[in-house]
Order: sequence, then structure tokens, then C-alpha cells
Amino acid sequence: MAKKDIVPEYPEVIIRGKTYNRACLVNADGKSIQLYAINRDKLHKKVQEAEKKIKAEALLRKNPTVGEYSRKWLCMYSIGIRETTLSIYSQLIERYIIPSIGNLHVSEVTADDIKVTLSRLTDKSTSTYASVHMLLKLIFESAEESNIISNSPFVRIPSRGGQKPKVVESLTDDQVDRLLCAIKGLPPYVFVMLGLYAGLRREEILALQWDCVHLGSKTPYISVRRAWHTENNRPVILSELKTNASKRDIPIPKQLVICLAEAKRISKSEYVVASSEGKPLSESQFRRLWQYINTRSIFARKIYVYRNGEKKVKTIVPAKGQSDLHNKHVLYSIDFRVTPHQLRHTYITNLIFAGVDPKTVQYLAGHKNSKVTMDIYAKVKYHNPQDIYYRIREAFSEASSL
Repeated sequence: MAKKDIVPEYPEVIIRGKTYNRACLVNADGKSIQLYAINRDKLHKKVQEAEKKIKAEALLRKNPTVGEYSRKWLCMYSIGIRETTLSIYSQLIERYIIPSIGNLHVSEVTADDIKVTLSRLTDKSTSTYASVHMLLKLIFESAEESNIISNSPFVRIPSRGGQKPKVVESLTDDQVDRLLCAIKGLPPYVFVMLGLYAGLRREEILALQWDCVHLGSKTPYISVRRAWHTENNRPVILSELKTNASKRDIPIPKQLVICLAEAKRISKSEYVVASSEGKPLSESQFRRLWQYINTRSIFARKIYVYRNGEKKVKTIVPAKGQSDLHNKHVLYSIDFRVTPHQLRHTYITNLIFAGVDPKTVQYLAGHKNSKVTMDIYAKVKYHNPQDIYYRIREAFSEASSL
């Protein structure tokens, strides 16, 4: 037989002429809580419920969920971090970490849980995978330092799950010519030209204003001084760049000078690449801009068709040289993949093939250190035996003559 719960005595107080029993508790924050009821039994039930809640809150503070601690960590980490970087970290945590392990308590998470979280990112870009990998590592290391857990479950987890990162290939001269021919006179043309012939990052192109385009100079150049960023699809232009190295002055070739001179002549905006209202592009507006390129590619795509009032998905594979059935001005002529970053990569690769020294390439590309530049340099310059053979001959020319 279960032992009957003993109801303790509670002091009585008179409030507005009525008599109540009163109990005083202290919550997890150390604050006093006053509970009232018209009799001892009802007050006792209130006290029991409140005590359970206080114990749960105290336990939660000692062992928070991954979701709670991730947001707290981000708040602690925010000091001195660029606003755009903080926004990206927040999006990655909310999009990839919390949906996977956010409801688990930090102490419950195992290495397997983290591996599962990362395995769901194998189809994402290398940068997204690496960023989430880094965030998980820092979050659990912080939890260990704060004595929430004794050991981080992140130990010995590989950085890419054994997968090779995606390689960005530069465009060939022929591909560049065909791309520019396909979009000549269309909205993405100036964007593409800036990527190919100035090597600007997407955020640098979309933030570029005419006051930083110096076409009248003896040596025409572009000053990189602003960066584009979006918050909830709204564009934000920052004067704070990705790194100090991002701030640079880039001499531009004749073909880009001609392109920008014509664009400036008809422009009604302070931005080089702008919306129809003359404002910087939002994220969705940029996707629509890039769609001009996608719709002219020959790769398979899905379209929606309606048959008997029912919406169905249909996959089509356009033939090269064919015109779109609904718009004869759209010619399928691009038979290679094109991404915004690929334009910049092509610019850097062309500089290297032209014999520009790596330190100058590093400056023009806005790389923080030479490692990134040298990785590209080594990949594109010395990737076949013929190139290596001639370099070896040059290196040992004196020794061979002895």
C-alpha cells in the first residue's frame, strides 16, 4: 500500500478579506517564488509541481540541449566577429545542427550523432561542410571547457568524412567566349565580365558602386571597398570586408573598361549591378539574374506541366543549338557548368598562366595568405609531366653542364 503524502502546515495570510495558505520557494535563478491557495491540499499540489519544474530547470542549466547551448555559444562567440560571419554561423546552426541533434542534451551526444549530422551534408558544398564541421568542433570544445561535459565527442572525426572536396575547374578560353556570346546584352553580362576580368567575389561585385570604378584614370582600375550581404533576403552593404587583404585596387583590361563604360552610360543607379529600382540585389534577385545563364544551358531540368488540371513534374534535356519552345530568343548553347566562383577562379588561373608572380596574384585576388594562391598555382601550373620536366631541366641546368 502506497504511503500517503503528508501535507505540511503552511502559514495563513489574509488578502482582501480572504484567508489563503502561502508557500515560498526559490527558483533556479535564485529568485523567490510566492505560491497561494485557498487550502493546504491545493497549495501542496502547487508546491510539488513548482519543485519539479525548478529541478528540471536546474538540471537544464547543468546539462542544456545542443540547441540551447549552440545559441548561447554563438552569443558568447559574437564579440569581435564580423556581422556577416555571425549571420552565416547562425544560419548554419539553425539549418543543419539543430534539426539533427538540437533536442539532445549536450552530455548525450556521441561521436556517432555528430557523424550522422555531417553525413547529411555530403551533397552540400565543401565550404558548407567545412563550416558546420568547424562549428560542431568549437561548440563541443566550449562545452568541455565549461565543464558541461567531461570530454568532447568530436575527437577523431574526419574533416570531410573520407570524401574528396569538389574541385573548381576554370573555364577555357573557348568556354569564356561562348558564355559571353550567350549572355551579351542580358542582365548577368556585367556581373560575368567583372568576375572574369577583375576576379571579384560575388559579394564584392554586388556591392560595387560607380565611385569605385575609375575609368578615367591613366591606368583604369577598380577599388574594392564594400561587401554585399543579405539578411532575410534583404541586401546589406558593408564597408567591412572579409579580410584586410580584400581591400585592394585592381587594374582592369580593355575589354572590361569598354563593358563598364557602356554600362555606366545607361546606368541610373549608384550600383554597377543593380535591380530595376536602382538598388542592390537581394538574394532572390541574384538567383533570377543567374537564371539567364541556367536557362541557356543544355543540362537536364525539371519543369511543371498541367494535365487535366493536375500539376505534374516533367524532366527535359535541351539539345545544343535548339531554341526554347516558348521563347525563341533563348538559345541552348552553354554545354558546361558555370558558377559565380568559377569566374573568379578563371581570372586567377589566367593570371598564373600569363606568368604573373604568386605574390601579385595573391594581392589581386585578395587572398589573406599565399597558401590559397600557391595551391591554385601548383594545381594549374605543374600538373603534367611535360611542365615538370622543363622545370627540372631549368633547376639543374648548371649541374648537367659539369
